[in-house]
Amino acid sequence: MPTLEESGECGLPLVCPLNQVREGTSVRIKQLTAPPEVTHRLREMGFCEEQKIKLISQKSSIICQVCNVRLAISSKLAGRILVQPIPFVKAA
Repeated sequence: MPTLEESGECGLPLVCPLNQVREGTSVRIKQLTAPPEVTHRLREMGFCEEQKIKLISQKSSIICQVCNVRLAISSKLAGRILVQPIPFVKAA
């Protein structure tokens, strides 16, 4: 069975850091593990628990679509945001 590092994604129902999610993946934020002042600022930006976001890019910084806005954060900060992938459901 591949590890998280090998597969590049979290297995459901596992939770993993946002900086370990594959580009293009939609996720739901489950927990913010940063210090209180940083957590407060993340929530102000829209990175709230249970918020759905999409990882757009992982180049020099992490770019996410949050509430129809693209926001960039550092990989280190993204590591403090624990997320759960949203399963892809095909339309009938």
